[in-house]
Amino acid sequence: MIKLIKDKANNPLKVKIKRNSKTNGINGSPWSTFFLVSPYILLFTVFIALPVFISALLSLTYYNAIEFPTFVGFRNYINMFSVDRDFMQYVVPQTLIFSIIVGPGGYLLSFLIAWMLAQLPKTLRTILALIVYTPSLAGGVLIGVIWKSLFSGDQWGYLNAFLMNLGLINSPISYLTDPRYLLPITIFVALWSSFGIGFLSILSALCNLDPELYEAAHIDGIKNRFQETIYVTIPQMRGSMYFAAIMSITNAMSAGTLAVSLSGSNPTPQKSAQTILVHMNDYAFIRNELGYASALSVALLLFTLLFSKVAGMLFGNKD
Repeated sequence: MIKLIKDKANNPLKVKIKRNSKTNGINGSPWSTFFLVSPYILLFTVFIALPVFISALLSLTYYNAIEFPTFVGFRNYINMFSVDRDFMQYVVPQTLIFSIIVGPGGYLLSFLIAWMLAQLPKTLRTILALIVYTPSLAGGVLIGVIWKSLFSGDQWGYLNAFLMNLGLINSPISYLTDPRYLLPITIFVALWSSFGIGFLSILSALCNLDPELYEAAHIDGIKNRFQETIYVTIPQMRGSMYFAAIMSITNAMSAGTLAVSLSGSNPTPQKSAQTILVHMNDYAFIRNELGYASALSVALLLFTLLFSKVAGMLFGNKD
C-alpha cells in the first residue's frame, strides 16, 4: 500500500507501507462482523421472522389444522370488522383499557419504585429489589395458588372471609366469574407482576448516574428534586427507559391471558375480559380456525408496533 506524505519543504513523497499480516484473515475483514452476528441472525430468523411470515401467510387462508389451507385473500380481515361482532364490541375496547392501564401504569410504577429503591443503602436496596422482581418470575403457578385462593368465590376465599367477618357482605361473591370484577382483578394482577426486566434496567440506570452532572445542574439553577429528575436524571437514562417501555408494552400484550388463568374459561364469563390475545387463543385452540386466528395475531403485532413507535418517539434517541 502506498501512502502520500510531505517532507519539510512541503513536497509530496510516496512511501510504500507494508501491510501487517496479522490483519489478514477474519480479523479486520468484513466477514468478521457477519460471523459475530450470525448466531443472532439465525435465531431471529428461525424463531421470530419465519413464524411472523408464516402467520401472515396463514392469515390469508382458511385453515382448520386438518385440511390443507385454502386461500381466501383478505376475507379474514374483513370478517374481523364486519362479521365478528365480539371483536369490535368487547375485544378492541377491553384490549385498549387493559393495555393503556397495564402498559403505561406498570411503566410508571416501575420507575417510581426503582427511584425510591435507588435512594436506599445497597444491601437493603438489593433485598427489596429481589422481592419486587420475584412476582414477574412466578408466572401462572403463583397466580393459581395465591390469587385464585384470595378471590375464591366461596366462603373460604380469603377476601370473602375477611369481608364477611367484618360484616360488609352477607354472602360470598364470585369475583372471578362475575363480569363486574374480572377485568379490574386481571388488571390488578397484571400490574402486580409487571416489575420484570424493565424494572431492573431502570434501577440499574438510576444507580449509575453521574453525580457531577447534579453538581453542575445546581450551579445552573436547579432547586429541587423534581427538577433534578426532569432535567438531569431522565436525560441520562433515556436508553434504559426506552428499553423498559418496550418491555412494558410487550408484557402488557402478553398478560391478557391472565383472565383465562383466573376465571378458568375461554371465552371469559360474558366476554368481560376478552382481550385480543384471549380472543386469538379462542379461535386457534378451541374453534380450530387457525386462519382467522393468524389474522388476529397480525392485528396484535400491528397494535404492539404502534405502541412501540409511540415509545420510540418519547424515549428514543433523537440525535
